[in-house]
Amino acid sequence: MGRIFEVRKSTMFARWDKMAKQFSRIGKEIVMAVKAGGPDPATNPALRRCMQNAKSVNMPKDRVEAAIKRANGKEMENYEEILYEGYGPHGVAVLVETATDNHVRTVANVKSHFNKGNGTLGNSGSVAFQFKKMGVFKLNPQGLSQEDLELELIDFGLEEMGEGTGENGETVLVLRVGFTDFGNMQKALEEKGLTPISAELEWIPGTTVELGEEQAQEVLKLVDRLEQDEDVQKVFHNLA
Repeated sequence: MGRIFEVRKSTMFARWDKMAKQFSRIGKEIVMAVKAGGPDPATNPALRRCMQNAKSVNMPKDRVEAAIKRANGKEMENYEEILYEGYGPHGVAVLVETATDNHVRTVANVKSHFNKGNGTLGNSGSVAFQFKKMGVFKLNPQGLSQEDLELELIDFGLEEMGEGTGENGETVLVLRVGFTDFGNMQKALEEKGLTPISAELEWIPGTTVELGEEQAQEVLKLVDRLEQDEDVQKVFHNLA
């Protein structure tokens, strides 16, 4: 079993800024999960997933609880999830997931980021066809028989399994399933007593673009600019 394919990560902004951004992103996901399925993680799989992801980035428990309480408030913002598509420098395809309470502000900001980063914001459908939306689970490989686990999880939608890299450069076991099998895999792992380090929905590129280091840095600067926007949740691209 080899190393699973991964696209290059943007790591330009400072550690504390990155941590604050992660807390903000997961906080919004918690709010949306609670509004959709209620505040009890025992009956809300999406909320359980958010809480696992919060733990993986060391998000304080009181911030998680505060987000759940805010979601139950009558005056809490209603976030709308919007996907923007475009091209970065040198033809690299870029997808931008946002969660916003003001789509006019968000589209203006995203367009500005693309323009300043020598990219172009496209129309809906112009880029997404190059990606596949998948559920991505990362597990601690210690004590696991990868071959046995692979056989056990195929019936729950497992499409790919291999080694990858965690937030701190550690080796993790990466499982990928189709978008519609995300819930099946989450339930299967819970029943086996396996708690993922993280469980996310990601856009995986079908093919990637190889660039030289200088050109790649141009793309990653755009990715970094987008990631720091308060309305942006995640950025995906097909830079190898």
